[in-house]
Amino acid sequence: MQPFLGIDIGGTFIKGSLVDTVKLELASERKKLPTPSPATPGAIAATVAKLVQHFNYNGPVGVGFPSLIVDNVCLTANNIHKSWIGTDVQKLFSDATGLPFQVINDADAAGIAEIKAVKERKKGTTIFLTLGTGIGSALFHNNCFVPNTELGTIEFKGAMLEKYASNSARERDNLSWNEYGKRLNEALQYLEYLFAPAQFILSGGISNVFDDYKDQIDTRADVSAATLRNLAGCIGAAMIAENGIEGL
Repeated sequence: MQPFLGIDIGGTFIKGSLVDTVKLELASERKKLPTPSPATPGAIAATVAKLVQHFNYNGPVGVGFPSLIVDNVCLTANNIHKSWIGTDVQKLFSDATGLPFQVINDADAAGIAEIKAVKERKKGTTIFLTLGTGIGSALFHNNCFVPNTELGTIEFKGAMLEKYASNSARERDNLSWNEYGKRLNEALQYLEYLFAPAQFILSGGISNVFDDYKDQIDTRADVSAATLRNLAGCIGAAMIAENGIEGL
């Protein structure tokens, strides 16, 4: 079976890889390019085209994009340029590369891959969080997917939740892992109050060092690091390339 190209667009890097969507693993190295600044539609489209060229790929492409995406249109721009709002992201990338694209919220893409990879699935509500430049989210109830939640934008302590508990907030405030774990725990407890989930799954680069801050987490819900770690975004995007949004 042919691998599919999955691209994960983040606030810091744009990552791409060929993916074996049966084994849910990378079928090539993961290529990272810096997210352009300013992160305008033209600049990001050019970077996406570079990734396609790097892999010499000629097939359907899936993209996880850091925005609410409805009917392929970008509706929000918290960590990208405001000129994205109203842009048909699918058409923009297809025009830039000549290839068919499927576009979905970036955290939704990662969450879909992680839920597929989890062997023992919990009943009830699962909140999947990506902890990076911001906080992305994917929501599942009894493993049914609810798109475009963007829980990182919920108001918390007078600002957005992601301004308080993302990895970039940890770096900005020079927090130790214990200090960050306590801050993240406050955010999780607030989400628990709102949604009463059975479990949280944490993804993004700092899921690789979950052991460094997990002792500060105290929630009723189970909290674990993502099985696919920070590869989930590319894997989930490739799943979308193969099956389309309707195939979820």
